[in-house]
Amino acid sequence: MTNKLSRKQIGERIATVRKGKGFSQEELARLIEISRPSLAQIEFGNRSLDVVELQKLSIILKFSMDDFMSADFLNTGLQNDTEENTPDQNNQTMERVAIPVMRPEKFRNVLLYILEHCAGKPNVGETVLYKLLYFSDFNYYEMYEEHLTGASYRKLPYGPVPSKIDFLLNKMIENGSVQRIKTEFHGFSQNRYIPLIKADLTQLKASEKDVIDKVIEQMSDWSAVAISDYSHRDMPWLASGQGDEISYELVFYREAPFSVRNYNQEPEQQ
Repeated sequence: MTNKLSRKQIGERIATVRKGKGFSQEELARLIEISRPSLAQIEFGNRSLDVVELQKLSIILKFSMDDFMSADFLNTGLQNDTEENTPDQNNQTMERVAIPVMRPEKFRNVLLYILEHCAGKPNVGETVLYKLLYFSDFNYYEMYEEHLTGASYRKLPYGPVPSKIDFLLNKMIENGSVQRIKTEFHGFSQNRYIPLIKADLTQLKASEKDVIDKVIEQMSDWSAVAISDYSHRDMPWLASGQGDEISYELVFYREAPFSVRNYNQEPEQQ
């Protein structure tokens, strides 16, 4: 049955229906009795789907397999489902699962929190700081399928860099949140940032602080070269085109030592 569509087309359809129904990857994988990484591989078209698995999906997600295989499934096959959910509900589900939306105040507090713990370290210039932000954001998404700051990142030669970071830092300098200083480290000039105020910890959940703390503990003493090399081996960076935005969904392809989630145990939000 599945030979009518490519694996990529099948995966895209499954992901669309799953999100439209409000299921997380973890929830749906558990219901069809496969691992979450396996479901992620299916949705990205990198793993084949057998007939039994497709039948389970059709029952759980409530679609006809004949409709699923039809050419216009994505145009007509979800109409009944969209009648059951309001547009606002569908938009909230898509935003939660797939679409990063920058939360400036959250980003500001995460940045201040990292600087409070790391600004005194001579290695923490812009390069290291950007990677600490990147791993905090992407590790949190892998753990909880929710965005931490909602920042988008682009693949640049020295590793992932938050979009609009210059604008955000300049605004923080203007309002007296941080100070930029130029220093030298091992003969190289670098921009460093000193926090002038404390992060508002009421804006950070315990689960968010835990992820950030683990990133700081693991990587904040690394040199710019070491942390850049490490980020270059992370699957989200590897699988993205030069200059392109890095998809958060690519964290579900991570393997050791980059994967931060125990997929046999559901994480608890606090």
